[in-house]
Amino acid sequence: MTKLATVNELQANENSNSILTSQLQAGDGDVWFEQKFDEHMAKYKANKTPSMAIVVTKGSLDWAYPPFILASSAAALGWEVNLFFTFYGLNLLKTELDLEISPLGNPAMPMKMPFGPEWFKKINWNVPNVLSSNIPGFEKMATGLMKQTMANKGVASIEELRELSLEAGVKMIACQMTVDLFGYDMDEFVPEVADWVGAASFLPTAQEADVTLFI
Repeated sequence: MTKLATVNELQANENSNSILTSQLQAGDGDVWFEQKFDEHMAKYKANKTPSMAIVVTKGSLDWAYPPFILASSAAALGWEVNLFFTFYGLNLLKTELDLEISPLGNPAMPMKMPFGPEWFKKINWNVPNVLSSNIPGFEKMATGLMKQTMANKGVASIEELRELSLEAGVKMIACQMTVDLFGYDMDEFVPEVADWVGAASFLPTAQEADVTLFI
């Protein structure tokens, strides 16, 4: 540092101290502290990477979309994303996915036909639970119709969304307790599983995340 630069820095510090002294004497100390606090918080937010933690508990086809869509979207924005797969959600980490949907007990899910003229495909077929629960193979049929509708609309499959999430740096964590509970073999799951831990190990991550979701 040159002599001139050193002199300028000392003068700047003296001016800053003089301003602070004047504000304190005038009773404006709170204003000064608030200004400095706001400045530091602005710098902190500008340099901080947003983070998101999602607890994934469901393993059906329709419930598999929300966590992977949110995770891949956040990662694409540069966020740090951690997914904790527990209980039935652990099925979404299996190498071979065989996911189905069940209209039973899910009245908010209308049936749509992926074929026929546009007016026909727009009809919501609200199938009563008493009917769907007594038709053999109804869940497989509903699953097939949903997959075809997704494909017709250009929606990525769960396998594709999972791969996109992994490529974007999403960290996928498996619940060790659930693995032991259901007697799973680790070879059944994708090799990209980042860790096998219990809830106690994941809770600090969820606590520190800017966004924490339970799906």
